[in-house]
Amino acid sequence: MRHVLVTGGMGFIGSNFIPYFLEKYPDTFVINLDKLTYAGNPENLKEVESHPRYKFVQGDISNRELLHYLFTEFNIEGVIHFAAESHVDNSIKNPEVFVQTNVLGTFHLLNTAYQHWHEKPFVKKAGKENARFLHVSTDEVYGTLGETGYFTEKTPYQPNSPYSASKAGSDMLVRSYYHTFGLNVVVTNCSNNYGPKQHDEKLIPTIIRNALREKPIPIYGDGKNVRDWLYVLDHAKGIDLVFHKGRAGETYNIGGRNERDNNTIAKTICEILDKEKPRQNGKSYKELITYVEDRPGHDRRYAIDASKIEQELGWKADENFDTGIVKTIQWYLKKYLD
Repeated sequence: MRHVLVTGGMGFIGSNFIPYFLEKYPDTFVINLDKLTYAGNPENLKEVESHPRYKFVQGDISNRELLHYLFTEFNIEGVIHFAAESHVDNSIKNPEVFVQTNVLGTFHLLNTAYQHWHEKPFVKKAGKENARFLHVSTDEVYGTLGETGYFTEKTPYQPNSPYSASKAGSDMLVRSYYHTFGLNVVVTNCSNNYGPKQHDEKLIPTIIRNALREKPIPIYGDGKNVRDWLYVLDHAKGIDLVFHKGRAGETYNIGGRNERDNNTIAKTICEILDKEKPRQNGKSYKELITYVEDRPGHDRRYAIDASKIEQELGWKADENFDTGIVKTIQWYLKKYLD
C-alpha cells in the first residue's frame, strides 16, 4: 500500500481530487492534512470520510513536529501539495498570512520530505527511490498578458499581488530543493478553476448565489479582465498525470483553452439561470449585474499554453466551458436551493 500525503484536501481543488484519486488507485492510502481555515470545508469530503483508505488530520503545514510524525507514522512516499492561501482580495488586506502559509509552510513540507526521503543531497534512502513531491501552483505567478500571447513554462515570473508573489516564492523553493538536494519534485501551474465545491467568495459561485438571492452581481471594473477557465476535474486528472508520469524537476502548465472575460462569464451564467430558474418578475438575471470599484493591481489577462502536458503526457481537458459551466450551475442550484 502506497501512502500519499495530500495537503489542503478540504479546499476546492483538493476535495475534487481526493475522491477521484482514491477511486482510481486502489493501492493508495490518502492522508489529508488540512488546517480547516475559512476555505477548508469538511462537508466537501463527506463522500469519503469513512473510506478505508482515507484519513483526515487537522493541522498546519508549518507544524514541523506534526509533519515529522505523519511522515514517520504513515511512511509517506508521495506529497501532493494543494494547501495555500489563495484569495487575491484577502492577500491585499492581510499579506502576512500568505507569506507564512504559502512560503514558510511549503518550506517546512519540502524540508520534511527531504529529511525522510534522503540520506544526503542526491542520495535517497532505501525504499524511497520513487518518492515524489508535487507542488500545485497558479498561472498568476507569470503576471499579466496583453491581448495576445500565452503563458508557457518558460515565461518569466512577474507576480503582481501578494498572493501571486507568495506562490512564486513557494515555486522557487520547490525548484531549489530539486537542484540543490535532488528532491524528486514536479510543479503544476494552472489557470482559473471552476466547478463543484468552490468557495462562495469566488467569482462564479458569487454570480450564481447573488442571482438566486436577487442581489446585485458584483463585477470588478469594466468586466473585461480575461481568464482561461479550467474545469476542476480536468485539473485533477492533469495533476494525477504529472504526479505519476511527469519528469522530475519539470513544470507543467495546465489550462483549459477556454478564455472568457468576466462580462461573458456573468452573462452566460445569467442566461442559463434564466432557463433553469426563471425570476418571478420575468426579467433576466442580467439586470442584476453591477460594476464595482476594481481590485488594486488587477491583472488584465491570463492564458495558458498547455502544449507541454498535452504532448508529453497525453492530457487534454474533457470539458469545454459550455459543458463545464452547466454542470457547475446544476451543482450550485442544489447547494443554494435544496
